[in-house]
Amino acid sequence: MRKIANNRVYPIIDLFAGPGGLGEGFAYLKRKNQPVFKTEASFERDPYAHQTLLLRHFFRTFDPDSPSADYYRYLSGEIEHAKLAELYPEQWSEARSSALQISLGAETHDNVEKIIKKKLRGRKKWVLVGGPPCQAYSLVGRSRRAHDPEFEQDEKHFLYKEYLKIIIDHRPPVFVMENVKGLLSAKVDGKPVLQKILGDLAKPKAAVGRKDNGLSYRLYSLSEKGEFQEEADPSSFIVKAEEYGVPQARHRMFILGVRSDLNIEPEILEKETAPSVENVIGTLPKIRSGISKGTDTAERWQNLIKKTVEKAWFKKLGASNDDFALITKEKLNGHTIFPESRSSAVYKKPKKMRSWFEDEHLSVLTGHESRSHMESDIERYLFASTFSLANEISPKLADFPKQILPLHKNVEEGRAGKMFSDRFRVQLPGRVSTTVTSHISKDGHYFIHYDPAQCRSLTVREAARLQTFPDNYHFEGPRTSQYHQVGNAVPPYLAAKIAEIVEDILAGMEDE
Repeated sequence: MRKIANNRVYPIIDLFAGPGGLGEGFAYLKRKNQPVFKTEASFERDPYAHQTLLLRHFFRTFDPDSPSADYYRYLSGEIEHAKLAELYPEQWSEARSSALQISLGAETHDNVEKIIKKKLRGRKKWVLVGGPPCQAYSLVGRSRRAHDPEFEQDEKHFLYKEYLKIIIDHRPPVFVMENVKGLLSAKVDGKPVLQKILGDLAKPKAAVGRKDNGLSYRLYSLSEKGEFQEEADPSSFIVKAEEYGVPQARHRMFILGVRSDLNIEPEILEKETAPSVENVIGTLPKIRSGISKGTDTAERWQNLIKKTVEKAWFKKLGASNDDFALITKEKLNGHTIFPESRSSAVYKKPKKMRSWFEDEHLSVLTGHESRSHMESDIERYLFASTFSLANEISPKLADFPKQILPLHKNVEEGRAGKMFSDRFRVQLPGRVSTTVTSHISKDGHYFIHYDPAQCRSLTVREAARLQTFPDNYHFEGPRTSQYHQVGNAVPPYLAAKIAEIVEDILAGMEDE
């Protein structure tokens, strides 16, 4: 990638922005300590994700070297949200003008067109980013709605056409469209969805029935060199985040479009070794899970752990597996100091990627609060985390003692390896995590912490770190919504790498 001597700030228009992962990555990129990109408009319809987005846009109105002290007071709970708006009316006004709670669709299209035109102010060098909601294309989503007659008519199949209309209206020189890898196999009316989307992105006007005026795009992968050809394998659009420094095995589609009149071929992402789960979340304060039924006290929780370790089935596992016995002795013996609190605001920096995560102005940790679990699930988490440390793999249902198997009708199928055999999944300390999805907002079974002495699922902050959100990034709304926001986001660290490629393209254009 060539070095770029450029003091220009390029506009970003961010569609279906969520909590702002893509925009955050682009905002991180700087040259000569000056930002390369600025998000002029982010569109998001979910009220809680929009609140998160709004707060982050407010944060970015300040110089990174001298941020608002009151922002950190808000994070620590010293002042209310409304106080920030009262103290900084100009900054809040600016944030509200760029973080927009608007649902993209036919009803809002004309208004959105006017907003984008006003934000761009005639500038020709800019980037369109984002992707339509992906639940309808996800493998899990499709399996859950396999027998739903309305599934193929779900609006989420067609929201990408709003993306196309915006491309037609404003002719961005470059766009980045993100979506789930389930697009590779998704079909509507028996026809592959991805082939249609690729054809539509290449010639957007024809896709929405408008007269062709020559507007077209060359499509590129971010992981393989060269323009995508119609006969090529579309799996080349898959980006494996763990290959580019993200501590998570997150495989998503990224389609990079370059307007055909521009004689520029983009670079591809540079590979980078990702840190492990432990390197990213291992320093965070130890906390315990809650107990969902009855009185939730530290004493009751600790007694539950100790009694489980003394049960016959648990001891039998140690007797037949020396490593299991060793982990039990090291992590769960009588001298173990179990955590008493379910949350902690003590700010601890990670072992790796410190310059990315840390903020010298930050004194509190937000989002590090555990969920409550049933006693039976706590026993399962205790077994699963101990098993995973002893065997360096997460257990399948076939590995679980029968005494703690859940009472689900498909458990035997799971034990036979037919379906949901990894219903309980531990995030192994020495590896990158599995994909952090929106399902983390449900029950946490797929996101069990590796430490048996904590015996819980991951917190919002831990999930955010695996998604590479900086530690000063605060998520608004109820905890369930916060999990959902984190799980649906693009990792900002990956987005920052994509931003370098986009910058290179824009700098290669003729000056306006």
